[in-house]
Amino acid sequence: MISDPQGTILALFIAFCRIGTCVMILPGFSSSRIPVQIRLLIAVALSMAMLPVLWDTIYPRVSAPGATYIGLIFTESLVGAMYGMLARLYTLGLQFAGTIISMMIGYSTPGAVDIVEDTFETGLTNMITFSGLMLLFILDFHHIVFRALIDSYSVVSLGAEIQMRSNLISITDTLESTTYIMLRLSSPFILYGLMFNVSIGFINKLAPQIPVYFISTPYLLMGGLFMFYLSIAALVSQFADAFGNVFIGR
Repeated sequence: MISDPQGTILALFIAFCRIGTCVMILPGFSSSRIPVQIRLLIAVALSMAMLPVLWDTIYPRVSAPGATYIGLIFTESLVGAMYGMLARLYTLGLQFAGTIISMMIGYSTPGAVDIVEDTFETGLTNMITFSGLMLLFILDFHHIVFRALIDSYSVVSLGAEIQMRSNLISITDTLESTTYIMLRLSSPFILYGLMFNVSIGFINKLAPQIPVYFISTPYLLMGGLFMFYLSIAALVSQFADAFGNVFIGR
């Protein structure tokens, strides 16, 4: 028997504000391919599962007289959005790396609808993004995010004033780390593309009467795809391994 049904519902709703907002932005869960009803049910189920762990933290705050629920809803939603955005920025970096790889190896096919996002990307970028996200789910990256959400109540207490400066620092640090990691993952293809194009430029100077650039495009693509075939496993594996360091480090 629940002694305080109203306080229980309010505590569940406040927990849903932080957890549900994070799920709304979290990569994979926020995909347009997943129906809104499924995402809502996932967020509610997660909130109900985490509420017993957070009961001593949330219930006394929402059941206290004079509680400002509008302020609690706003701050909790903002904290959840920040945690979801940190994970989303890291996965968006893989699209950045995939675009670099496609450009460097001459894979310039017309863009198709992305599997995860509502954008247009090349088939190679789609495959890289989907493979990286699938490996993150296999390695239970969402468990890391949800554990961080539970720990966030000790870092940003319920109803506390949001420190916008620290949030912006966390976002910029995540962007910096993500950019370095993605440039490192795509660096072999950057070097390959530069070396190939410089070599073709020298050949074109030696034989200007031959349309070397038109002839060299199939060789650029063939060599790039072969390099991609050899390195895709290491690329996706390093991407998944670095997620914990980037996310938990914030």
